[in-house]
Amino acid sequence: MTRLWTPLQIGRMRLQHRLAMSPMTRLRAQADGTPGALAARYYAQRASLGLLISEATQPSAQGQGYLNTPGIHSDAHVAGWRGVTDAVHAAGGHLFIQLMHVGRVSHPDNTPQGTQAVAPSAIAPGDEIYTASGAQTIPVPRAMTQQEIAATVQDFRRAAARAIEAGADGVELHGANGYLIQQFLSPNANQRQDGYGGPVERRMRFALEVVDAVAAEIGAERTAIRLSPGSRLCGIDEGPDYPHLYRSLVAALASRGLAYLHIAHNGNDALLRDLRTLWPGVLLVNRSGRPLEDVAQDIDAGLADMAPVGRWALANPDLVHRLRLGQPLNDEDPTTFYGGGAAGYVDYPELQSAERALLSA
Repeated sequence: MTRLWTPLQIGRMRLQHRLAMSPMTRLRAQADGTPGALAARYYAQRASLGLLISEATQPSAQGQGYLNTPGIHSDAHVAGWRGVTDAVHAAGGHLFIQLMHVGRVSHPDNTPQGTQAVAPSAIAPGDEIYTASGAQTIPVPRAMTQQEIAATVQDFRRAAARAIEAGADGVELHGANGYLIQQFLSPNANQRQDGYGGPVERRMRFALEVVDAVAAEIGAERTAIRLSPGSRLCGIDEGPDYPHLYRSLVAALASRGLAYLHIAHNGNDALLRDLRTLWPGVLLVNRSGRPLEDVAQDIDAGLADMAPVGRWALANPDLVHRLRLGQPLNDEDPTTFYGGGAAGYVDYPELQSAERALLSA
């Protein structure tokens, strides 16, 4: 793990190691989408991870899919996130807010106006979603007009500006896990016959327009994107030619000077090597299911510059200290992952300061 502890420059941030905190939905925002005091405490506890990527945050009311997820499109949201960023910065960390429009992965019961979801095409994902009355089948979305697509691009742009206003160090665009940006990329979710559907170059268009609008607003050095090549989450099926799609997309993104590219790796190592070659900047690679001893494997192999971690960071606010000192980790409690209060959120135990000093001596 030698390279794991070497510094790294990302945009305006000087990071002291190569770990980062993955975006993890926790469903603990207030009913109007404002993050509260517990969120500030949660993120600040984990500031030693250096780069924290926030839970998915909707750029507009239309972009909400789940209950109690945070937003960044109102004055109240900005004030709530300002409390989070101030706490993280005071503790020595940095925060990128992840912007996610869910697209078709929604239900009218979960949105403020009870509206029908929008998507590239009127195709349901074939999944269920949790609502206040229990699990319900996700209904068929409404296909977006070109005017709505343009308006959604602007929603992302304004949300990015709001994130910077709230003190964030940047934003990560969620182009993964079956949500709106990936829906445009995937031929089984995008069957449009206009300039946003069909060939790979047209299916990439929405992602590139969002990236360009956000980068123009807040600077490319504060703009990042997360992709999940080959993911089948939320009913996505990108087909057997998906490696060509992602080689083309990453090649198109490579000249834009973004802060970083974040890959949720789904096992295609040959594609990962190709993307590493195509991407000239900082690359984050998240491999789910890897053992702890392999956390730095991609960094040491030259396939990644940073290793984002999820559940380990969730259950261990002092993960960096534990890894440096070779101390055992807390076990996470899956029953408290989503929703609730402080339990399973801000009450995981840390190493005692005296123990840290003794072990560091």
